[in-house]
Amino acid sequence: MLEEQEELQRISFAIILHSGNARTCAMEAIKLAKVNRMEAAQGKMEEADAEFIKAHHEQTGLLHKEINNPNEQYMSIILAHAQDHLMMALTVKDLALEMIEVYQRLNKLEGATK
Repeated sequence: MLEEQEELQRISFAIILHSGNARTCAMEAIKLAKVNRMEAAQGKMEEADAEFIKAHHEQTGLLHKEINNPNEQYMSIILAHAQDHLMMALTVKDLALEMIEVYQRLNKLEGATK
């Protein structure tokens, strides 16, 4: 039982780590787009996607365990916290994609008026 709890904590902290990295990359992408560094912003979004893949890999492994062992409980406060981090990071990513597009249009308009 202790080994399962430790593994659940490891998975939870891995989700938190990769979600946090993804969120940071998405926020950096917004800042880069704001100063018209679109290529660098795109690179940061690609880094964010790579971190999301890692977080989802951890989450998917946990889902498979639950499906294969339906009588075992896999929920904990740390896991709930990890899921919150993942969902918040996904929201930031969606917002970043929209903001980058807005900054692209704004930069194009400002360039046309100079």
